[in-house]
Amino acid sequence: MESQLDPMKDDLPLMANTNYMLVRHYVLDLDVDFKSKVIEGIIVLFFETGSQYPKTSSSGKECCQSQSDKTCKVKACEPCYMPMTTVSACSPKPKYNDFAVCGKGEEDTSDKNGNHSNEAQASGISSSKDICEIQNHGNKDFLLVLDCCDLSVLKVEEVDVAAVSGIEKFTRSAKLTDVSKELENLRNQIVHELVTLPADRWMEQLYYFTRCSQAPGCGELLFTTGTWSLEIRKAGVQAPTDFPHAIRIWYKTKPEGRSITWTTDQSGRPCVYTMGSPINNRALFPCQEPPVALSTWQASIRTAADFVVLMSGENSAEPVQLQEGILSWYYYVTMPMPASTFTIAVGCWQEVKQQGFPAAIQTNTKFSLPSSQADFRWHEEICGHVEYPCRFQDPAARLQAVIPYRVFTPRCLMECCEEHLLQLIPQCLSAAYTTLGTHPFSRLDVLIVPSNFSSLGMASPHIIFLSQSVLSGGSQLCGTRLCHEIAHAWFGLAIGARDWTEEWLSEGFATFLEDIFWARAQQLSHDEVKGQQELKALLRWHRLRDEVQNSEEELQVLRPKKESTGETSESGASIVKHGLKAEKVFMQVHYLKGYFLLRSLARTIGEASYLSSLRKFVHKFHGQLVLSQDFLCMLLEDIPEQKQSGLTAESIFQNWLDTSGIPKPLLEEGEMWKESRLVQQVSGEVTKWIRTNQMMRKSGKKKRRLDEVVFQKLLPDQLVLLLESLLEVKTLRPRILQCLEKTYQLREQDAEVRHRWCELIVKHKYMPGYEDVEKFLREDQAMGVYLYGELMVNEDVKQQELARKCFAAAREHMDPSSAKVVAEMLF
Repeated sequence: MESQLDPMKDDLPLMANTNYMLVRHYVLDLDVDFKSKVIEGIIVLFFETGSQYPKTSSSGKECCQSQSDKTCKVKACEPCYMPMTTVSACSPKPKYNDFAVCGKGEEDTSDKNGNHSNEAQASGISSSKDICEIQNHGNKDFLLVLDCCDLSVLKVEEVDVAAVSGIEKFTRSAKLTDVSKELENLRNQIVHELVTLPADRWMEQLYYFTRCSQAPGCGELLFTTGTWSLEIRKAGVQAPTDFPHAIRIWYKTKPEGRSITWTTDQSGRPCVYTMGSPINNRALFPCQEPPVALSTWQASIRTAADFVVLMSGENSAEPVQLQEGILSWYYYVTMPMPASTFTIAVGCWQEVKQQGFPAAIQTNTKFSLPSSQADFRWHEEICGHVEYPCRFQDPAARLQAVIPYRVFTPRCLMECCEEHLLQLIPQCLSAAYTTLGTHPFSRLDVLIVPSNFSSLGMASPHIIFLSQSVLSGGSQLCGTRLCHEIAHAWFGLAIGARDWTEEWLSEGFATFLEDIFWARAQQLSHDEVKGQQELKALLRWHRLRDEVQNSEEELQVLRPKKESTGETSESGASIVKHGLKAEKVFMQVHYLKGYFLLRSLARTIGEASYLSSLRKFVHKFHGQLVLSQDFLCMLLEDIPEQKQSGLTAESIFQNWLDTSGIPKPLLEEGEMWKESRLVQQVSGEVTKWIRTNQMMRKSGKKKRRLDEVVFQKLLPDQLVLLLESLLEVKTLRPRILQCLEKTYQLREQDAEVRHRWCELIVKHKYMPGYEDVEKFLREDQAMGVYLYGELMVNEDVKQQELARKCFAAAREHMDPSSAKVVAEMLF
């Protein structure tokens, strides 16, 4: 398969040969330098031999599942945690060590791209063809391949873990008595014992990972960097079992690296963060990107004292001063997760604390399980994931409705966050717990990221990024988006997709659950819930219909690899189909079709039974990677009577997952939602506006006639539907647009409403509203990309000038995918 990878196409290559060697733990020791816009330091990787080379754990049981076994419950994708005490009680913070600065004063021997390689490096190992040959022929050196791009790799060496004081305890196991005492083999055996320690020894494990990461080197390794990979070998070593299982890499990022963005926050202060790049984290550190490479990590991050470091970590890190003006932040996780979920944000963030807010709610609230949630109590069963400290097995965690949380933001948005966001978090967390049970993560940070963030939100272990766009216009957009990202803790993180092309397993579930969480957070009645959800369904139907009409058919398929989903090459390398296609970042097909599939299943089965099945699925598969069939087969096993009506996994694949366009079962539902009370109310208001627009004449009575019309107050989603309906009207008079804005205070509404208002302004060339469009493109970049296209398509000189002016002002800090799409529209 590697020979088929073409970096010039829009498919994303996953180059790591995870079937030969599998990373189990990362130790990062990094300096963040805002002057040079570079992150520099070392990373130490601890490996086990992969599934193509079976081995046994200290208990004698096989501890690596074959990736080719499509029915296996692959290792955990994400979180499960036992409640943590302070960092100092868990593991000593790594001290500032020499590894972080090694190479800084050395002579620069890099190539024109800033990459270094050994002088003795053999040629001919950078191509995909040669990779296959080196790995598959016993008479050549084994080649370890890591995912890597936009990095300057300075040096790679083997780590002498045997030199660590006290490490001899890992050589006294009965398993090791018959092992050759050759030092190289001994080092690998020590790493094996360390990475397979039982879960109740996690503190000791973290301590020795730290000690081993600081051990001396015992020989440089040969390496070279390619477009998408870092390739490492040791002369004379022909099998992964003999390859060093602990390696240290000195490297630095590049200012233009695509995994992180250097920008300024809303207060004008510098910051850097991982923004959910299509290439994931390979431009932040060398890693194994395939989801199957589930690993734990710990990181020491040093930066100037003005900055706060937030990261995916179980602990709420407290900074330690190393020297004047320099602070170090230490985070760790004990639950294996894909490297793609690692998230970091460094900036002058301010913590938002509401005055007089009950401390118990913000730190450690616990509730008893409602009697209706008795089906949560499956903890007597053994978890199906690999061993780690699991919150689903912790009695205290199972009763924790609201996990500890913090809110961070640029200083200028603190008041807004206190007013709109802070009070919503415990409500949404509690609603999620009521729906799904145990929170997979032990804590949560919420960060308002810079305006160049290309999405409304992004969920990672222990941290959620939110766009500033969710803060304006009341609680509706903020609450629903927060619920969406919280839902990812279960679907997308605790349960991950084994194949990244099945994004619907994350986004479809989160979109479906956001409605349920938000309704419960608001404590709505049954009729109110029904009305809001039918209105939401109609809006999403419109969005899906429009997207299907205006996108490539190939991008509309939820399972593009069909029967080959989840398959990899012999080495473990694979591709993510269309993973680099810029337009795909802004498509919502996998959100919307996934949502409608789950909604259809809930209606067929009954919501109560369906949610019970979801809780069962969470309990069975948390900490694991899944494919679509894992969910569908489990669900259909619970409702065998549905098979008689033709509801099978095969029919769902055929109608929903494996085809483009609108799913057949969905085609008839659009008319049903139009009968909803909230939708009917909007229809009445649309009729009033259209009639008023038609009745207006150039007479003195026009003002009186307009003032005589009484319009009803509408909910935010109703306003969106109203403006979408008015977009269908060929011509709206300027006075009607003026009255629309005044009647509903459109400039003060949330970003979803203001987006539709801007579309109306552009369509009707309403010049008094151009300032609203300019402000939207500046402050709501997560939603404004296609507004540029609408400004250009009218072929109006002033609108085109406005589009180019806004793009010129935002381009420097704009997300690369957004900038590419907008540039294609404008030039």
